[in-house]
Amino acid sequence: MTFQPDENGIYAIVAASPARRIFGCAVLLLLGGLLLYVALASPPSAGWLIFMLVFGLGALWLAEMVRRTGLGHVELTATELRDSHGRVLARMEDIARVERGAFAFLKPSNGFTLRLKAPKPRAWAPGLWWRLGRRVGVGGITSAGQAKFMAEQIAFRLES
Repeated sequence: MTFQPDENGIYAIVAASPARRIFGCAVLLLLGGLLLYVALASPPSAGWLIFMLVFGLGALWLAEMVRRTGLGHVELTATELRDSHGRVLARMEDIARVERGAFAFLKPSNGFTLRLKAPKPRAWAPGLWWRLGRRVGVGGITSAGQAKFMAEQIAFRLES
């Protein structure tokens, strides 16, 4: 069974779940704030102080990145998988298979992994998708139902 695209040629969309986006950002903000508070309230030795400051600021930066990318989505068209900013994650002819089972290696939470025929440059949108070599992962703070539908649509297109 195949579905028709919308007026923009999009077959499926995977977007961040609002509750997961808020929870993910809150946890990272809490971690960053806690690390900075502990580092500044009772400063440990110089090595630990630098470590805590760097990781605290890193967690705050990551929280902001998750907040920003969580406002976007991933789109499936007839020719490619792309994000809402137009970055192409994978072209349909480059996809070898879809891995979506419970034991799929490196599968994001509530998502799926694509195996590509050739390696692509690394890229990352925290909480939404990542690309590393021959693998593209979609998921994290996304809706499980949307990701499952998109994975099934890609698998269907690969079989036909």
